[in-house]
Amino acid sequence: MSTHTSEARERGDDAASGGDSGAHDGHHDHGDHVERFRRLFWLNLLLTIPVVVWSQMIQEYLGYTAPTFTGSDWIAPVFGTAVFVIGGRIFLEGGWAEVKARQPGMMLLISLALLVAFGASLATEAGWFEDLDFWWELAALVTIMLLGHWQEMKAIGQAQGALAALAELLPDDAERVASDGSTEHVSLNELVLGDVVLVRAGARVPADGEVVEGQAEVDEAMVTGESRPVLRGPGDTVVAGTVSTDSTIRVRVTAVGEDTALAGIQRLVENAQQSHSRAQALADRAAALLFYVALAAGITTYLVWAFLVGDPDAAVTHTVTVLVIACPHALGLAIPLVISLSTAVSAKAGILVKDRLALERMREIDAVLFDKTGTLTKGEHLLVGVAAVDGWDEARVLALAGAVEADSEHPLARAITAAAREAGTIARAQDFQALTGRGVEATVDGAQAAVGGPTYLRENGHEVPQSLAADVETWQARGASVLFLLHAGTVVGALSLEDEIRPESRDAVRDLQALGVRVVMITGDAQQVADAVADDLGLDEVFAEVLPEDKDRAVAELQARKLRVAMVGDGVNDAPALARADVGIAIGAGTDVAIESAGVVLASSDPRGVTGIIRLSRASYRKMIQNLAWGAGYNIVAIPLAAGAFVWAGLDLAPAMGAVLMSASTIVVALNAQLLRRLDLRPQPVTSNARPHTAAPAEPGHLDP
Repeated sequence: MSTHTSEARERGDDAASGGDSGAHDGHHDHGDHVERFRRLFWLNLLLTIPVVVWSQMIQEYLGYTAPTFTGSDWIAPVFGTAVFVIGGRIFLEGGWAEVKARQPGMMLLISLALLVAFGASLATEAGWFEDLDFWWELAALVTIMLLGHWQEMKAIGQAQGALAALAELLPDDAERVASDGSTEHVSLNELVLGDVVLVRAGARVPADGEVVEGQAEVDEAMVTGESRPVLRGPGDTVVAGTVSTDSTIRVRVTAVGEDTALAGIQRLVENAQQSHSRAQALADRAAALLFYVALAAGITTYLVWAFLVGDPDAAVTHTVTVLVIACPHALGLAIPLVISLSTAVSAKAGILVKDRLALERMREIDAVLFDKTGTLTKGEHLLVGVAAVDGWDEARVLALAGAVEADSEHPLARAITAAAREAGTIARAQDFQALTGRGVEATVDGAQAAVGGPTYLRENGHEVPQSLAADVETWQARGASVLFLLHAGTVVGALSLEDEIRPESRDAVRDLQALGVRVVMITGDAQQVADAVADDLGLDEVFAEVLPEDKDRAVAELQARKLRVAMVGDGVNDAPALARADVGIAIGAGTDVAIESAGVVLASSDPRGVTGIIRLSRASYRKMIQNLAWGAGYNIVAIPLAAGAFVWAGLDLAPAMGAVLMSASTIVVALNAQLLRRLDLRPQPVTSNARPHTAAPAEPGHLDP
C-alpha cells in the first residue's frame, strides 16, 4: 500500500484527528495532520519513557534498579495500555479499514503486531503466561512508528508546500485606477476584466494583464524559474504574483481568479501530486504481497517454535518480531515521497508536471521533436544585415529605413525601427502610407522614400543594383526576409531580417545530444530556412514545409522507427502532435499554463528546460528503484532473522529491536529521497560562444497590414 493513496491509509490518518473521516482528503488540512502527528508522537514518547524505565527486561540489560513504591509494578501495564489506546488507535483503525477494503498492507501488519504484543502482555499480567511481558516493546513500537509516520507526512507536506507558496505570491489587495485617474484599494475578488491597476515598484501584480503605461523590470521567477528580471512595457503581458522591481506600471486586467496563470500552475502541481504512477502501482503490489509473506512467515514461525521446538514463549516473541519487522513502512514511503519531492523540485525550476506518467516516460525518450518558431527561435524578427550602394553607407540606409518604417506596426518594421533607434536618432517621416503585401512609403526630409520587398520592386519596375546582388543572393539562400530601401525612386540599400534563434537553443541541443537523445526540428518554413537552422544548431534531423495539422504525422513517423518521442511546442498549433507524442511538452506557457494536450509545461521559453525534465526523470527513477530495493530487500533479509532462523548462530531479534530496525529503514528511504533536493534544474548562463546566428520565415516578402 502506498502511504497516501489508499483509502485505508487515509482513514488511518483520520484516526489521529479523532476519526474525522473527511480531514485527510488529498492535500486538505495536511498541515493540521502533520501537527497532530507531532503532538501525538511527543505525548506517546512521554508515556513510553516510564514504561521503558520500569521494564524488568531493560533493568536487567542495563544493570540498574528503578525506584520502587506502592503501585510501581503497575507503571508498565498502565502506561503501556495508554500508549496502545492513544497512539495505537490510528494503526488499529487503519488496519481494520484495510480488512474491510480487502487491501491488506502496512497498517494491518502493524495492527497484528500491536494486538499480539498487547494480548500477550495482558495474559502475562493475568498469570496465564510467564515472561511474556511486552509492554515496553509495544510502547516503543507505537512511538517509533508514530515518529516515522510524522516524519513521512512532514516530508510530503514540505513538497506540497509548493502550492501554499504559490498562493502566498498574490497580494492581499490591488490598487485600482478610476476613470478620473484616482486610485482605490480593493480586494482581489473585486477586480473584473478590463480594470486598470497600479503596480508600484516592489509590489506584486494582482492579476494577469497587459501593461498599458510605464515600463519596469519584472521578476518572473515564480513562473519561469529564471532569476533575472525581464523588461516589460506597454503591450507586454504580466502574470499575477510577479514583482515590479524598479518602476510603477499600469496594467489592464485580462484574467482573474481561477483563470490566472498562477491558478493554472497551482492546478498543475496539485494534479501532478495526486496523479498515480507505474512505479507507485508497483510499490502498492509489492506491499500487498509482503502482507501475505509476513502472515505466512508469522504463522510458520509460531508453529515451528511452539510445536517443533516446544517453546511457546519463543513462539510468541518471534511471531511478534516477524510481524513488526515485516511492516512495509519504508516500502510504502519509497515512491510517494520521491514523486512529491520531484514535483516540488520541478516546480521551483519552472517545470510544471501535469502527469506523473509523463515525467516517468521522459527517462526513456529517444528523440525530442522541437517546433521551430517560438521554441528554438524567438518568433521575433531581428535585423541581421544591411547593405548599401556606392555613395551610401550602411548607417545612412538603416537610419532612413527606420524613419520610413516608424509608423508601421508590422513585425519586420518594428525590427528595423528598433535597430535604427539603437544605432542613433531617426528623422521624422510624413505622409506615411502602407501598401498591403508590398511595403511602405513616406516622405523624409522632403524626399520620397520607400521600403518594400521583391514584389514592390517588380511592380515599380526596379532591379536589384549589381552592388547589392551578392549580399541579397546570400541572404535569400538562407531564406531571410530581404527588404529594399528606395530614395527618390532609386534603390539605395537592402536589409536582411530573420527570426532570431534563442541563444539557449545551442546549449539545449548540445546537452540533449550529450544525454544520448536525438534532436529533431519540425517547421512549416521552407527547406532552406530549416536547413540553415539545423546547420547552425547541429540538429540530427529536420522536417520542413509541414502544415500545422500534419505535425502529428511527423511524430507518428518517428514512433514508427521505434523511437520514443517527446514533442516540444508552444501549444497553439501543436496540440495534436503534443497529444500523439509519448510525452508532450508545452514551452513558454506564460498565461497559457493550463494547456491540456501536454503532460509537462515549461513556464519559461528556455528549451534547456527539456534537458532538466530528462535529468529529473532519470534521477527520480534511480531514487525509486533504490528505495524499492532497500524497502523490499530489507524485509527479505530481516524476516528470517526475526523468525529466529539464526538463533543457532546466536542471532536473535527482540520485537523492540525489530521496530528500531524497521524505523531505521524508513529513515534511510526518506533521507535518500531528500537527496533529490540537491538537483538543480535551473538553466545556467548560456555558454555557447557561437555567433548569434538567426533563422528566417519562409516568405521573405514585406507584408504590412
